[in-house]
Amino acid sequence: MKSLGTTTWLIPDAYWPEFSSGKFPSHESVCILNTGDTDAVVSMTLYFEDRDPMTGFKAVCPARRTNHARMDKIKNKDGQSVPKAIPYAILVESSVPVVIQYSRMDTTQAEMTLMTAIAFHA
Repeated sequence: MKSLGTTTWLIPDAYWPEFSSGKFPSHESVCILNTGDTDAVVSMTLYFEDRDPMTGFKAVCPARRTNHARMDKIKNKDGQSVPKAIPYAILVESSVPVVIQYSRMDTTQAEMTLMTAIAFHA
């Protein structure tokens, strides 16, 4: 199968709420679609308004599969988690072409919200 997408993606508006209400946890996902025949090794760098970037976040998306990398569960190479309640952006770099979508589930209120967008490809 042909590899669709590109290897560099940007998500300028990411945010993990500090708390949740109800039975569903607030979370975000970097959704990866790999239509090719080679596994994708995906690296993520987080950028902030007032601090240095965080590096070392990795995910793998097998060939001809999808992976929803939950940002509330991922840790970087140093064991650090994505900080809560702080706006950030994500640079996604893949070893093979992929398509990236970003989704945020905000359950801070009873009327939960799902927001999703295709990332910007460079």
